[in-house]
Amino acid sequence: MVSYDIPVIAGDGIGPEVIREGKKVLDAVSEAMGFELNWIDMPYGADHYLATGELLSEDSLRALSAYRAIYMGAVGDPRCPPGLLERGILLAIRFYFDEYINLRPVKLYEGVPTPLKDKGPKDVNFEVVRENTEDAYVGLGARVPRGRSRIEHELRRELYKVKFGLDIDSDHDEIAYQLMVISRAGAERVIRYAFERCKRLGRSKVTSVDKANVLTEAYGLWRDAFERVRADYPDIEAEYAYVDAITMWFVKNPEWFQVVVAPNMFGDIITDLGAMIQGGLGVAAGANINPSGTSMFEPIHGSAPKYKGLGRANPIATILAGGMMLEFLGEARAAEAVEEAVRAVLKEGRVRTPDLGGSSSTSQVGDAIASKAKEVAASL
Repeated sequence: MVSYDIPVIAGDGIGPEVIREGKKVLDAVSEAMGFELNWIDMPYGADHYLATGELLSEDSLRALSAYRAIYMGAVGDPRCPPGLLERGILLAIRFYFDEYINLRPVKLYEGVPTPLKDKGPKDVNFEVVRENTEDAYVGLGARVPRGRSRIEHELRRELYKVKFGLDIDSDHDEIAYQLMVISRAGAERVIRYAFERCKRLGRSKVTSVDKANVLTEAYGLWRDAFERVRADYPDIEAEYAYVDAITMWFVKNPEWFQVVVAPNMFGDIITDLGAMIQGGLGVAAGANINPSGTSMFEPIHGSAPKYKGLGRANPIATILAGGMMLEFLGEARAAEAVEEAVRAVLKEGRVRTPDLGGSSSTSQVGDAIASKAKEVAASL
């Protein structure tokens, strides 16, 4: 029997609750389809950090490199400084394993409400491929305090002269800067993935997002990379959209989009909009992918500490992320069974958590989808 060893970082808040249901559904599918999932529970999160001072050590990251996929719940806890767990665990994994693709299906399922008037499942069904390791998220920046030294004052003064035509005095407020980094290699590899994904899905159009009309250097390079890659795919339509415009079109005409590829920061923003038009964070799954390395699969929502232990969290995003993990591992039929089970339970509408207008618990939703997944798997 084929088996897969999967490290699990359940994390904080509602993370352990939704991961439990995800594992339940994936176990049901794997049993029905004749393969095995061996879960390796990892302690990383707020409790572990507060007890040991460890986030993710170099040794821990090296140990995780032995596995192809990591199943992630959510990290974040009010007992820890804001961003500490996210940077020290989530981003550490993304950067260490060069998970340069963030894949976000934006799909509205039947029976799930959307805030978009007169739109349904046939209208909201596209994917966003977000570059995941570059742009403004590389951490290159600083704050320069007021009056710290004469040299810094002069540098600040020259910056204001060049950029704004202002001559500041020594009492001027501090400044901050954050650099964005777009490399041609980094842009081309994620754009190529988007075109290949479009081919694999049997779709015909890729939309590139940028702001090259204002941020001409960084996103001009992104656009150049898109032009170079699109030449290799003459049968796929290619188009551009500025990020401000695409937020409008996601709302007005989501049916226009098939595969969208975006640099890191813009991708981060538009995928949250995507989550809302598909029915909310509770049904929004994501994958952080290195096609030839270790990848991580997670819901896009946070740890929601105020809902911890209440049994109200929607596990569907985590379950769908688990299906994406099965696809990545080569178990395409099993991934299909997971999604079809989710689709069927949502369409029936009898079992759903409060965020979708129901009163079912987290575990009741997991039970319903696991049961349906067995039925679906048996029919494939």
